[in-house]
Amino acid sequence: MKPEETDKTPTGATTVSREALGDSMAGHVKGLRRYAIALTGDPADADDLVQESLTRVLAKIEEGAEVRNLRTYLFSTLHNLRMDQLSRKRVTGIEVPLEDVAAKLSTPANQQAGLMGQDMAMALNKLPEQQREVLLLIGLEGAGYQQAADILDIPLGTVMSRLSRARGTLRRLMAGGSVAGLHSVK
Repeated sequence: MKPEETDKTPTGATTVSREALGDSMAGHVKGLRRYAIALTGDPADADDLVQESLTRVLAKIEEGAEVRNLRTYLFSTLHNLRMDQLSRKRVTGIEVPLEDVAAKLSTPANQQAGLMGQDMAMALNKLPEQQREVLLLIGLEGAGYQQAADILDIPLGTVMSRLSRARGTLRRLMAGGSVAGLHSVK
Protein backbone atom coordinates (compact mmCIF):
# COMPACT_ATOMS: atom_id res chain seq x y z
CA MET A 1 0.00 0.00 0.00
CA LYS A 2 1.15 3.51 -0.69
CA PRO A 3 2.25 5.64 2.27
CA GLU A 4 -0.49 8.21 1.65
CA GLU A 5 -3.10 5.47 2.07
CA THR A 6 -2.17 4.87 5.71
CA ASP A 7 -2.33 7.01 8.82
CA LYS A 8 -1.05 6.63 12.36
CA THR A 9 -3.51 6.56 15.23
CA PRO A 10 -2.71 8.34 18.52
CA THR A 11 -1.38 5.00 19.84
CA GLY A 12 0.95 4.66 16.85
CA ALA A 13 -0.99 1.85 15.16
CA THR A 14 -1.27 2.00 11.39
CA THR A 15 -4.69 2.42 9.84
CA VAL A 16 -5.50 1.81 6.20
CA SER A 17 -7.94 3.76 4.07
CA ARG A 18 -11.16 2.02 3.06
CA GLU A 19 -10.10 2.21 -0.60
CA ALA A 20 -6.71 0.60 0.07
CA LEU A 21 -8.38 -2.09 2.17
CA GLY A 22 -10.88 -2.76 -0.63
CA ASP A 23 -8.03 -3.12 -3.11
CA SER A 24 -6.26 -5.58 -0.80
CA MET A 25 -9.43 -7.61 -0.31
CA ALA A 26 -10.16 -7.64 -4.06
CA GLY A 27 -6.93 -9.52 -4.65
CA HIS A 28 -8.30 -12.46 -2.66
CA VAL A 29 -11.78 -12.69 -4.21
CA LYS A 30 -10.85 -15.24 -6.90
CA GLY A 31 -9.37 -17.66 -4.35
CA LEU A 32 -12.24 -17.12 -1.92
CA ARG A 33 -14.76 -17.84 -4.66
CA ARG A 34 -12.92 -20.99 -5.76
CA TYR A 35 -12.86 -22.26 -2.16
CA ALA A 36 -16.51 -21.30 -1.63
CA ILE A 37 -17.57 -23.20 -4.78
CA ALA A 38 -15.66 -26.24 -3.56
CA LEU A 39 -17.44 -26.00 -0.19
CA THR A 40 -20.96 -25.29 -1.46
CA GLY A 41 -21.02 -26.91 -4.89
CA ASP A 42 -23.11 -24.03 -6.23
CA PRO A 43 -21.64 -20.88 -7.82
CA ALA A 44 -24.59 -18.71 -6.73
CA ASP A 45 -24.34 -19.88 -3.11
CA ALA A 46 -20.57 -19.43 -3.30
CA ASP A 47 -20.95 -15.84 -4.49
CA ASP A 48 -23.34 -15.11 -1.61
CA LEU A 49 -20.89 -16.67 0.84
CA VAL A 50 -17.97 -14.63 -0.52
CA GLN A 51 -19.99 -11.42 -0.43
CA GLU A 52 -21.09 -12.02 3.16
CA SER A 53 -17.50 -12.83 4.15
CA LEU A 54 -16.12 -9.66 2.59
CA THR A 55 -18.87 -7.58 4.19
CA ARG A 56 -18.20 -9.03 7.63
CA VAL A 57 -14.44 -8.66 7.39
CA LEU A 58 -14.74 -5.05 6.25
CA ALA A 59 -17.15 -4.28 9.11
CA LYS A 60 -14.88 -5.95 11.68
CA ILE A 61 -11.83 -4.04 10.46
CA GLU A 62 -13.75 -0.77 10.53
CA GLU A 63 -14.77 -1.60 14.12
CA GLY A 64 -11.08 -1.86 14.96
CA ALA A 65 -10.36 -5.58 14.71
CA GLU A 66 -6.65 -6.25 14.41
CA VAL A 67 -5.87 -8.29 11.31
CA ARG A 68 -2.34 -9.65 11.02
CA ASN A 69 -2.87 -11.67 7.84
CA LEU A 70 -5.75 -10.53 5.61
CA ARG A 71 -5.83 -13.73 3.52
CA THR A 72 -6.06 -15.95 6.58
CA TYR A 73 -8.72 -13.70 8.12
CA LEU A 74 -10.81 -13.74 4.92
CA PHE A 75 -10.62 -17.52 4.43
CA SER A 76 -11.29 -18.13 8.12
CA THR A 77 -14.36 -15.90 8.03
CA LEU A 78 -15.65 -17.65 4.89
CA HIS A 79 -15.06 -21.07 6.43
CA ASN A 80 -16.82 -20.12 9.67
CA LEU A 81 -19.80 -18.68 7.79
CA ARG A 82 -20.12 -21.93 5.84
CA MET A 83 -19.93 -24.01 9.01
CA ASP A 84 -22.67 -21.81 10.51
CA GLN A 85 -24.82 -22.40 7.41
CA LEU A 86 -24.32 -26.14 7.65
CA SER A 87 -25.15 -26.28 11.34
CA ARG A 88 -28.31 -24.22 10.78
CA LYS A 89 -29.40 -26.51 7.96
CA ARG A 90 -28.23 -29.60 9.86
CA VAL A 91 -26.58 -30.88 6.71
CA THR A 92 -24.36 -33.91 7.23
CA GLY A 93 -22.51 -33.70 3.94
CA ILE A 94 -22.20 -31.70 0.78
CA GLU A 95 -23.06 -33.08 -2.62
CA VAL A 96 -20.99 -31.19 -5.15
CA PRO A 97 -22.05 -31.48 -8.81
CA LEU A 98 -19.39 -33.44 -10.67
CA GLU A 99 -19.32 -31.10 -13.63
CA ASP A 100 -18.53 -28.10 -11.42
CA VAL A 101 -15.63 -29.66 -9.53
CA ALA A 102 -14.23 -31.46 -12.56
CA ALA A 103 -14.21 -28.20 -14.50
CA LYS A 104 -12.37 -26.43 -11.67
CA LEU A 105 -9.79 -29.14 -11.05
CA SER A 106 -8.77 -30.01 -14.58
CA THR A 107 -8.90 -28.82 -18.13
CA PRO A 108 -9.29 -32.05 -20.06
CA ALA A 109 -7.13 -32.24 -23.16
CA ASN A 110 -8.88 -35.39 -24.29
CA GLN A 111 -11.62 -37.79 -23.30
CA GLN A 112 -9.36 -39.76 -20.96
CA ALA A 113 -8.37 -36.62 -19.10
CA GLY A 114 -12.05 -35.66 -18.83
CA LEU A 115 -12.86 -39.03 -17.28
CA MET A 116 -9.96 -38.60 -14.87
CA GLY A 117 -11.36 -35.21 -13.79
CA GLN A 118 -14.79 -36.74 -13.20
CA ASP A 119 -13.22 -39.57 -11.22
CA MET A 120 -11.31 -37.06 -9.10
CA ALA A 121 -14.51 -35.11 -8.44
CA MET A 122 -16.32 -38.29 -7.39
CA ALA A 123 -13.43 -39.24 -5.12
CA LEU A 124 -13.36 -35.74 -3.57
CA ASN A 125 -17.08 -36.02 -2.84
CA LYS A 126 -16.44 -39.27 -0.96
CA LEU A 127 -13.93 -37.65 1.40
CA PRO A 128 -15.15 -36.65 4.85
CA GLU A 129 -15.85 -32.90 5.04
CA GLN A 130 -12.92 -32.20 7.38
CA GLN A 131 -10.42 -33.95 5.11
CA ARG A 132 -11.82 -32.29 1.99
CA GLU A 133 -11.51 -28.81 3.55
CA VAL A 134 -7.84 -29.30 4.37
CA LEU A 135 -7.09 -30.82 0.97
CA LEU A 136 -8.84 -27.97 -0.87
CA LEU A 137 -7.12 -25.23 1.14
CA ILE A 138 -3.65 -26.70 0.69
CA GLY A 139 -3.97 -28.37 -2.71
CA LEU A 140 -6.30 -25.98 -4.53
CA GLU A 141 -5.72 -22.65 -2.78
CA GLY A 142 -2.03 -23.10 -2.04
CA ALA A 143 -2.35 -22.34 1.66
CA GLY A 144 0.52 -23.44 3.87
CA TYR A 145 -0.07 -25.92 6.67
CA GLN A 146 0.00 -23.23 9.36
CA GLN A 147 -2.30 -20.96 7.36
CA ALA A 148 -4.78 -23.82 6.87
CA ALA A 149 -4.62 -24.50 10.62
CA ASP A 150 -5.36 -20.84 11.32
CA ILE A 151 -8.22 -20.72 8.81
CA LEU A 152 -9.86 -23.88 10.15
CA ASP A 153 -8.96 -23.07 13.78
CA ILE A 154 -7.39 -26.48 14.38
CA PRO A 155 -3.90 -27.55 15.50
CA LEU A 156 -1.13 -27.89 12.92
CA GLY A 157 -0.80 -31.62 13.63
CA THR A 158 -4.49 -32.10 12.87
CA VAL A 159 -4.03 -30.38 9.50
CA MET A 160 -1.14 -32.69 8.70
CA SER A 161 -3.00 -35.86 9.71
CA ARG A 162 -6.20 -34.88 7.86
CA LEU A 163 -4.21 -34.04 4.74
CA SER A 164 -2.35 -37.34 4.94
CA ARG A 165 -5.59 -39.29 5.35
CA ALA A 166 -7.24 -37.35 2.51
CA ARG A 167 -4.34 -38.01 0.15
CA GLY A 168 -4.27 -41.69 1.08
CA THR A 169 -8.00 -42.06 0.56
CA LEU A 170 -7.82 -40.26 -2.80
CA ARG A 171 -4.96 -42.51 -3.92
CA ARG A 172 -6.94 -45.60 -2.95
CA LEU A 173 -10.11 -44.38 -4.61
CA MET A 174 -8.34 -43.33 -7.80
CA ALA A 175 -6.57 -46.69 -7.96
CA GLY A 176 -9.90 -48.49 -8.13
CA GLY A 177 -11.14 -48.27 -4.57
CA SER A 178 -14.72 -48.21 -3.44
CA VAL A 179 -16.21 -45.31 -5.40
CA ALA A 180 -19.03 -46.68 -7.52
CA GLY A 181 -18.90 -45.45 -11.08
CA LEU A 182 -15.20 -44.61 -11.24
CA HIS A 183 -13.75 -45.16 -14.69
CA SER A 184 -10.58 -47.13 -15.21
CA VAL A 185 -8.06 -44.79 -16.82
CA LYS A 186 -4.57 -46.09 -17.54
